[in-house]
Amino acid sequence: MRIYNVQIAFNFLHIMNPHFLNKRLSHLLGFAGLIPFVLLLLGTCLADPLWIAAFVRGQLAYGMVILSFLGGIHWGAAMLCADLSLKHTKQALIWGVIPSLIAWTATLLEGFGFALLMAGFIVAWQVDKALYKHYGMPEWLLTLRTLLTTAVVLLLAATVAGANLRG
Repeated sequence: MRIYNVQIAFNFLHIMNPHFLNKRLSHLLGFAGLIPFVLLLLGTCLADPLWIAAFVRGQLAYGMVILSFLGGIHWGAAMLCADLSLKHTKQALIWGVIPSLIAWTATLLEGFGFALLMAGFIVAWQVDKALYKHYGMPEWLLTLRTLLTTAVVLLLAATVAGANLRG
């Protein structure tokens, strides 16, 4: 009986708002994606000084992966949005590979890699604000992106500050 009631409630919520599950799960996974950034920052600030470089490299590597993922969203949108104009399709496909190139370049710049990575996140957020509307993305997704981008940039900056204060 109880399982049946839960299923009815879920079906009701799904009928009322088809994006309920997507929104909730996207928020949950998006904020969970901040956990490695926080843990690596804590490691940089609290671990034995001999480990600082490893935590800094880990933070840079994780940031690179996430920035590359943000570009991939545009590639996928270009492939799936049947109503996307030729202009916006080209923009999406071209932009879709740029974040991974920014991330890769960050590995070549030693101390400036974090600055490039932070700039890459900010530019990706700006591009998302311009292109998401053409993909038919829900408005709440840009709000989520704003929150996550702000957190990531602050966590990356704090990692650099923490490493420099301890190093």
